[in-house]
Amino acid sequence: MKKQSLILTLALVVLTFFGCKPPKEFIDSIKATPNPAEYKGGKIEVVFEGNFPNKYFGKKMTMQVVPVLTTADGKVYKAEPANYQGEKIKDNNDVIKYKVGGKYTQTAVWDYVEGMETGVITLEASGKYGKKEYTLDPIKVIEGVNITPLLVTVKAGTEDLKPAIAADKFQRIIEETTDAQIKFLVNQSNIRGSEKKTEAIVNLTKAIKEAKKAENKELKSIEISSYASPEGELDWNEKLSNRRGEASSKYINRELKKLKASVNIDSKFTAEDWDGFQKLVEASSIEDKAVILRVLSMYTDPQQREQEIKNIAVAYKAISEEILPELRRSKMTLTVNVIGKSDEEISALVKENPAQLNVEELLYAATLVADNAAKAEIYTKATEIYANDYRSFNNLGMVLYAQGKSEEAARCFAKALEMAPNCPSVNYNNGLIALSKNDVAKAEEFFGKAGGVGKDLDYANGAIAILKGNYKKAAELFGAAATNNAALANILNKNNGAARKALENVATPNAITAYLKAIVAARTNNAAEYEANIAEASKCAKLAERAKTDVEFVNVRK
Repeated sequence: MKKQSLILTLALVVLTFFGCKPPKEFIDSIKATPNPAEYKGGKIEVVFEGNFPNKYFGKKMTMQVVPVLTTADGKVYKAEPANYQGEKIKDNNDVIKYKVGGKYTQTAVWDYVEGMETGVITLEASGKYGKKEYTLDPIKVIEGVNITPLLVTVKAGTEDLKPAIAADKFQRIIEETTDAQIKFLVNQSNIRGSEKKTEAIVNLTKAIKEAKKAENKELKSIEISSYASPEGELDWNEKLSNRRGEASSKYINRELKKLKASVNIDSKFTAEDWDGFQKLVEASSIEDKAVILRVLSMYTDPQQREQEIKNIAVAYKAISEEILPELRRSKMTLTVNVIGKSDEEISALVKENPAQLNVEELLYAATLVADNAAKAEIYTKATEIYANDYRSFNNLGMVLYAQGKSEEAARCFAKALEMAPNCPSVNYNNGLIALSKNDVAKAEEFFGKAGGVGKDLDYANGAIAILKGNYKKAAELFGAAATNNAALANILNKNNGAARKALENVATPNAITAYLKAIVAARTNNAAEYEANIAEASKCAKLAERAKTDVEFVNVRK
């Protein structure tokens, strides 16, 4: 097709005015960038550039150029005009001098409206010389608008943008601990009868009995930690705390034998309980406790510190009577494994009587089924039984979103947001709803509160970067992801190799996957690959219709 441009229009005006032939160098200088036009960030922008040669633009001449985009169905969209004037015209437009000529430049911008992809961009020029006015026929400059960025996926029910689950805290085995301690007299390691009857020791024995009888419990271990108070000599304290540990172990073993229970006992000792001393002093009501601790902390040598503690204990009765006796002890911790319901038991109760499951078990039950309809049923029960737990609503919304039921999902996510406004997964999911409605600003607001969601947040922000026309950022956010949106980001970033790799590894290929493969094939002049993929993509009627006029396929379309 013969190259035509705005300059041809301008040349025709000159021809009309002066009856001369338009110079070839003037026509050849015009460039339209990009050509074809491209959708980017919600707009279509084309820059026209060229040179007016010398002795071309009349001194008393004016001209207005209007870029016009006309769609296939006849809708007309005009961009802002550009005005030029000869050097004898008194106005504020760009002046083109008759003898030396000048630069022609014009930027046309349209807000994208659906259907503009079929548009033809023409330039309409009108001129005036003195009192004579002229309007020339529109000149076609660009045919078609590339709208490949609009292949970005932001709708519910797709693989590219997956909602986040608010995880359950179900644990098959929960550790239950019971603490008790035996106190000793100064420099003694024998266990007094009174210590065996304390409430803590009684409760420890009771916990062992209950664990032994219960079907859902098992005795795991008993840890015995024995100490000496830090006012004695280090060597003596080491032997003393060791003897206290041995005495405590023998006592516990005798009790276990009586109960006919078997538990692994781990016994260890600490020569002097300096840490315990500091904590007790800090928690005490001793008036000078800060000074006491500061002075004692100056002594790094244990023997020096021991002597200072003795000295201070003489001066402060509370230390000798309240602090030090608490450190002469053996601490015992019983750990019992509480075994939760099996997957089979949980699955059965979900069907028979879900109210018998706690919220963690019920939320966990939904993870045991693969079918979204079954998941939705379980989460719906959770919203009814545990209506104050945001996770029930969030996770029901997650399933509805995956099913493409965006309005129902939106209501669930909004309910979850009321209960947990700062939860990252809830904010992320509400952001997905906003994005699916093309409310990018609202989506960004939600995503800003979704830190910690993980890679999915990067992918959602990558989709926004595509919509805003920042293709380099989009490609960086998607990284090595194998999704349609990741491939699209690389196509737009002119990295066909990375796009091809992503498309080859999409977990669940669909018609969009095939269409993007056809674009990569067309851009790399692979006609056979284009034919195979466009045939697959055209099984989707909407994509088949799009392909007929898509400027991506101008060079390969038959």
